[in-house]
Amino acid sequence: MQVAVTRSHALREIWTLSFLRSLLSEYVGTTVFVFASLASTLLWPLPPDLSGGAPMDPHHPLLPVPAGSPDPIHVSLTFGISVALMSACLGTAGAVHLNPAVTLSLLAGVRMSLASALLYMIAQVLGAITASGGFLSTVLKHSHLSLLSVSLHFFVPQVTPGVSEFQAVCVEMMVTFQLVLCVFATSDQKAGLSKMAPVIVGSSVTLGHLVASPSLTRCLLSPQVFWVGPFTGALLATVTYDLLLVPRWNSIGDWLAKVWVSAGVLPFPTCYINCACM
Repeated sequence: MQVAVTRSHALREIWTLSFLRSLLSEYVGTTVFVFASLASTLLWPLPPDLSGGAPMDPHHPLLPVPAGSPDPIHVSLTFGISVALMSACLGTAGAVHLNPAVTLSLLAGVRMSLASALLYMIAQVLGAITASGGFLSTVLKHSHLSLLSVSLHFFVPQVTPGVSEFQAVCVEMMVTFQLVLCVFATSDQKAGLSKMAPVIVGSSVTLGHLVASPSLTRCLLSPQVFWVGPFTGALLATVTYDLLLVPRWNSIGDWLAKVWVSAGVLPFPTCYINCACM
């Protein structure tokens, strides 16, 4: 009975006008955030070399190479400021996550339903695709670069040479851990930090990119690094904040039961609660 009520409530929630505005805010915010972040990795305009032609990629001599920004502070500040601005400007229409790991942490902390979390992630993916398409079309339209040269130079999934994938996962896990802790702290009414949320979360994003981008993981697209690391860090931050720092549940069993039921799957087995509480 409780599961049916949970499902019904979740379905009613996602069809409200306020939630649809939240999804639109998530889409717009992610689009602006990703576009600004990608653009910050290029030096505009791209100058030709001394011979009068475009600089060549040494690994692909026939392809011009994009000029990437060598300054990690420049890139990190762009990431952080864009998150802060989108949070401040779009936060009145609903919570702006701009990150699937943040959405996962809110789902794990029973701060949103499974249906809402999935729709938020879809909005994030669509926003990222829109921003990437707009970025590539802008670069290719106003320069001599080809889609192949841009893709080969920027979008090859890899970590920095000399850094193992395990080390990269740990770095991504820790920077996401501190980000989610900041999100939870600023959303906690008792902490009184809600008015400073955009600045605090934006600073957290800047810190994470200063740590991870320049020398370790480059925050690129290797699935075992970019997905497993952040998602693990998000879940660890949820457990740390909700069970240890600011306890919302009496035990792990209570938390698991609430997560299970809120997902609207099946009634949570009582034996799991008993075993977890022992």
